[in-house]
Amino acid sequence: MQSEKTKVRPLTKAQNGLRRPARRQDWKSYYGLLLVALLLVSSCQRKLNQHNGRYYSARDMVRLKQGQRVAARPGTTKTKVKATAPSPSGGGDVTTKTVIKRPARMGNATGVLASVIENARSYQGTPYLFGGTTRLGMDCSALLQLSFADAGVDIPRSSNEQAAWGNPIKPTELRPGDFLFFGASPGSQVITHVGMVTVVDAEGVEFIHASTSLGVIENSFEADYYLSRFIRAVRPRL
Repeated sequence: MQSEKTKVRPLTKAQNGLRRPARRQDWKSYYGLLLVALLLVSSCQRKLNQHNGRYYSARDMVRLKQGQRVAARPGTTKTKVKATAPSPSGGGDVTTKTVIKRPARMGNATGVLASVIENARSYQGTPYLFGGTTRLGMDCSALLQLSFADAGVDIPRSSNEQAAWGNPIKPTELRPGDFLFFGASPGSQVITHVGMVTVVDAEGVEFIHASTSLGVIENSFEADYYLSRFIRAVRPRL
């Protein structure tokens, strides 16, 4: 009986020895396929977001394409502005910023609204001043009131009153002359800012307003900053 047991034990060890390499080989194949799949996904992602040898996020690619459209527009010019900032060593650090200047896009407004938009654009460059109502400085609601007044139309003074002076419309229904109202922060429902649509075309929606940092200026309504703070749109009663 003892001899039979000694014969069985070597066979069991041999069988176990044959099975272990097979399992290890299976795991190696699994990890190898997983590594190949990850490399393929990474390669595809890079090709989709590659531009001039660099890789960008999806949002950066959209902004890059928008910048290319602006640069390709006739009449667009680029200027470089140098600014000197003090450094701890007592010297000055010179930084260069490229500013893109583009011509105003022509809208399809007619009649009184065409005159109002032209009046508003004549105030471009006027600095922001809370409560201001002159070319020395004005706030957002004053820009609209003055632009309409120059066209012979009286409208309310404050942005909240202007929000009630018209019919609410959907953002997809915007046209030149409509009012856009914004909050101070994303998701806010308290109106603190107002602008007026100047252009609606295939390139998007632009509006003019008195920015607290840049004064009276035209901006794209589709910019993340404004879309996140947008509250409502109103078509003024004329």
